[in-house]
Amino acid sequence: MIRTWCTAVSAILMSLLLPWASVAHEIRPAIVTISIGANNDYEIAATINIEALLAGISPEHKDTNDAPEAQTYNAMRALPPDALRARFQEFAPRWLAGLTLDVDGSRAALNIREIAVPEMRDPAAARISTVRLTGKAAAPVQVVSWAYAREFGASILRIKRGDKPAIEAGWLKDGTSSGPITLVEAVPKTKLQQFITYLKLGFVHIVPLGLDHILFVVGLYLLSPHWKPLLAQVTAFTIAHSITLALGLYGVLAVSPRIVEPLIALSIAYVAIENIVTSKLQPWRPFVVFAFGLLHGLGFAGILQEVGMPRSDYIAGLIGFNVGVELAQLFVIVVAWGLSGLWFGQRSWYRHRVVWPASAAIAAIGIFWTIERIWFA
Repeated sequence: MIRTWCTAVSAILMSLLLPWASVAHEIRPAIVTISIGANNDYEIAATINIEALLAGISPEHKDTNDAPEAQTYNAMRALPPDALRARFQEFAPRWLAGLTLDVDGSRAALNIREIAVPEMRDPAAARISTVRLTGKAAAPVQVVSWAYAREFGASILRIKRGDKPAIEAGWLKDGTSSGPITLVEAVPKTKLQQFITYLKLGFVHIVPLGLDHILFVVGLYLLSPHWKPLLAQVTAFTIAHSITLALGLYGVLAVSPRIVEPLIALSIAYVAIENIVTSKLQPWRPFVVFAFGLLHGLGFAGILQEVGMPRSDYIAGLIGFNVGVELAQLFVIVVAWGLSGLWFGQRSWYRHRVVWPASAAIAAIGIFWTIERIWFA
């Protein structure tokens, strides 16, 4: 009976999901690539959501629908490329004031060379434009640092010298500066340094940035305060997301975020609902978790693709990012256990007073996100 009920709920939500999945209103970080040339010149290529910038949507909002400026954002999305480009040119002085590129200790002067705004071919997807800026140093560049104004949101930073792979990559938020990055030797990172860089990126992607992944892991934990059922679920989830992370990064498997993101929200709702209707690990649960893990892995792959990981970094990057994700998941589980299972896990009222309310809240959030990502794109 329980199995039939859970399957029915899943089927209903799935049937509503596929035709309407969308991420048009999701706010993603700016991807900033700083290229240092051989003649002391440098270029910044910034891929940004111009509409969100022009609408003045705060980075506190993960989705434009949550912002008071949502109507303005939608109006901007309706503009043709030339009109949007003209609006951004008016906004450009303010945007440039929020960019800080220090070259050898001095703030660099930046000039906009190109504003590339694509046609709105897919109304269900966010339109991402590319702004290219150029500058020239008086001497060979040795040290650079970068900061992106907090009001414009987070930025993913990559730095390249010539045709060599990126020698620095990171995710900066809240206006945080990258700090000085030495380029004088232009020595690529060792495998250990690459591993540590991507380990940090994997951890930060979950804690604190990945609220949806945090809620999914908490949902896995809430099924039972005992370690055996949790281990079975986490193992299935880890194997699954590792597979699709690798396949997605290498370009073997590609699924549109319009499908992946709503399904991730659905996975959160599913595990939480099942926590309410059953108190033990059912035989099918690890398989369901494995299937959802495949989806989460595709989401992880998208992050590494955004960072622009050089192909030479793939092995160290994949391992490091995966380890970072696992450490973050372990951190979430330990915190959840410390707040509930450690003190109350063996109490007779644990399910009624802890598991049910917490799972109901997570399920409500998951269902809300699923509907939001389907209908309000």
